Amino acid sequence: MDSPKTLQQAIQYFSDEQICIDAVAAMRWPNGPRCPDCPRRDAMNPYYLKTQKRWKCRSCRRQFSVKVETIFEDSPIPLQKWLPALWMLISCKNGISSHEIHRHLGVSQKSAWFMLHRLRLALKTGAFGTKLGGTESGGVEVDETFVGGKLKNMHRDRREHFAAQSGHTGGATGKAIVMGMLDRDERKVRASVVPNVKRETLQNEVLNNVKFGSPVFSDDAVPYDKLKWRYVHEVVNHAETYVNGRVHTNGLENFWSLLKRGLKGTYVAVEPFHLDRYIDEQVFRFNNRATKDNPLNDSDRFLLALSQVAGKRLTFAELTGKDSASPL
Repeated sequence: MDSPKTLQQAIQYFSDEQICIDAVAAMRWPNGPRCPDCPRRDAMNPYYLKTQKRWKCRSCRRQFSVKVETIFEDSPIPLQKWLPALWMLISCKNGISSHEIHRHLGVSQKSAWFMLHRLRLALKTGAFGTKLGGTESGGVEVDETFVGGKLKNMHRDRREHFAAQSGHTGGATGKAIVMGMLDRDERKVRASVVPNVKRETLQNEVLNNVKFGSPVFSDDAVPYDKLKWRYVHEVVNHAETYVNGRVHTNGLENFWSLLKRGLKGTYVAVEPFHLDRYIDEQVFRFNNRATKDNPLNDSDRFLLALSQVAGKRLTFAELTGKDSASPL
C-alpha cells in the first residue's frame, strides 16, 4: 500500500470508498479476505461483489463487508471519514476534540465523540504477557499522578460529596489516580487508572508489569517501600531533589505533562469512566513517537493503528454504561 505522508494527501487519497476498503482489507487480511462466519474460511476464498462493495463466501453464501468484526462495524459513517479521523487522532500531539472532528469531517458532534472513543479502543495495545525491564536493563521508572479538577473550583455540593466518599478534603479529593511505568531502554510507557494508592494496589501493578530483579526507580512514597524484596529499588526524595544520579522519575513526569496537557487543553472535561481510553490514546502516541533510533512518521503510526482495528468492538450502550455487560 502506497500510504500518504501528510493529512492533505490522506484526505485526497481516502476520498474514494474502494481505496478505503482496500486499505483496511490489506491490514486485516494480508493473505486475502476470509469469511468471519464460515468454519471453512481457511479453505474457501470469498469473491468480491463490486457493485455492493462486499464479499460473498463460496461456502456459507453469506455476505460480509470489510467493517465486520472491527471498530467500524455497524457504523453508517463511510470509511472516507473514519480514516482521516484516525489520521488526525494519531498525528495531533495534544489530541483532537469531537468538535474539531465534527467541523472538519461534517458529522454530528455526538457521532464524532463516539467515533473517537472507538478509535481509541483500536489504539489500545496489550502487554501480550511481556514485562518491562530486566536485570541488565537501564531500569524502570514508577510513579503515579492524580487527574481531575481542583477542589476549590468545584460546586459545594460536589465538594461535599467527594469529601464524604474519601473521608478527607485534601488536594487529591475527587481525582482519578493514574499509575505509570516507563522502561528506560525501550522508551515505552504503560499506564492505567488504579482505584487507590494503597501499597497492595501499586505494588501489584509493578509485580504484574516489571521483571523480578530489575532496577526500579520511584519517589519515596510509602506504598513503594517493600519493592526492595523483589527489585533493585532506589528512591529519590522530591522534598530534597528531583535527580540523584540515575535515580529519578523525570521520564514519567514528561509523560504526565503530555497527558494532562491534552486533557486540560483539548478535552477540557473527561469523566473518570472514560479516562482509561484517553490514557491509551496518549500511550500510543508516546510509545510510537519519532526518535533517533526509531524515526516514525505520521504515515507509520497510521498504518500501525489501522492494523489494530480488527477484533475490537465498542457499542454506544457499552460506552455510556447502559449495557450491563460493559466491562467498565
